[in-house]
Amino acid sequence: MPLLPPRLRESAPGPMPRDATHERPSPRRRAGGRSGPRRSRAVSGCLAFPLRPADRDVLGLYLLTRIGIWTTAYCTRWLFPTDGKTRDAGSVLAASQQWDWTHYLHIARDGYFPGHAGPWQKGWDNREAFFPGFPLLLRAVHTVIPHWTVAGLLISFAAGAVAVLALARIARLHLPDARAGRRSVLFFLLSPCAIFLAVGYTEALFLALALPAWLAARRHNWPLAATLTALATAVRVSGLFLAAAIVLHFALSARTRRDWRPLPWLALPGLTAALYIWYLHAYTGDWLAWNHAQERGWYRTFHAPWEAWCNTWHVAFAHTQTTGYAFMFQAELLAMLVGLLLFGLLIRQHRWHEAFYIGLSLWALGTSYWYMSIPRATLLWWPLWIALASWSLRKPWFKTIYLCLATPLTTVFALTFFSGRWAG
Repeated sequence: MPLLPPRLRESAPGPMPRDATHERPSPRRRAGGRSGPRRSRAVSGCLAFPLRPADRDVLGLYLLTRIGIWTTAYCTRWLFPTDGKTRDAGSVLAASQQWDWTHYLHIARDGYFPGHAGPWQKGWDNREAFFPGFPLLLRAVHTVIPHWTVAGLLISFAAGAVAVLALARIARLHLPDARAGRRSVLFFLLSPCAIFLAVGYTEALFLALALPAWLAARRHNWPLAATLTALATAVRVSGLFLAAAIVLHFALSARTRRDWRPLPWLALPGLTAALYIWYLHAYTGDWLAWNHAQERGWYRTFHAPWEAWCNTWHVAFAHTQTTGYAFMFQAELLAMLVGLLLFGLLIRQHRWHEAFYIGLSLWALGTSYWYMSIPRATLLWWPLWIALASWSLRKPWFKTIYLCLATPLTTVFALTFFSGRWAG
């Protein structure tokens, strides 16, 4: 997120996969015994080993798309260098050493307030706007992988693999078609902003925690769900939206007094955020230091939703910005429309907890001075990729349309990022 100038469910019938919603009860369970703790079933539902053939298929697709992205990065370095007269394309790793990555690197290497520096100084980079989960993990991996960029890329690569496996499992919970998991992952990995799953950003790590957390919540393993959500909150503030959705899911599914016993666990994500706020206050004396950093660096001051829409529309179409900036704001408007349609679909299907998650995300992103980072946020909207998979399974032509439209956009966004022209 660079600083901008101030002027500015259901599918066709098919066999229900065994791992989708029910497992065949063991002889011991049929005899009235226990088949094992609930936690084991929840974990096996998220990350079972050895991997099933469907899981290996998803991972194969993930690997192929990673190769494609880094092929794009290599070509971009040679064909679209910053200096048109250069004879040295430089390292392909340089393509990912920009934008938000520099903030994560500075936090991991130097901390939030090195040498008594902070927001009281002119030219401060507002790094406290970024939650500490990714930088802390980056610093830990750096002790084994000396190269900071390689360490960040490995985190995103491993986290992305976990995320696509979890997304496929969630899709199979909703859709009875055996192809649902792979189809959802396909649409997800070829989405326009998929580039951010391959570089040193927080989206892959957040999803690697948030999606298994949602699977655990669906299986009513509330301690595991809360723990994973707390970790996700340490990575992105979106973890609080996930926590709110899980609390709503808990409230709607609890029936007896025993069902309410795990309720204290659900406070864990809020504790994570509170600890970070306390840390920032200890150094800055400001309980709203995170929010103020967002305001200073990215103009995230509160505005009514209609004001944010109008401001974004103006910079997108009134020819007040360069074409690159204007195009990115046009993408912001389109992403907001997609989010609103998704929110309406979830309400219509009575999927209240997922609608709550999407609604909170849209409110947070749609009440700033102007829209920013909404296309990237679509990566975190797992109901979107499941809905697209559902439509494509009912109407095969939808897959063709999606791929024909999304693939060029995905390539354009990757080229824009790797060439240093990203602006959102």
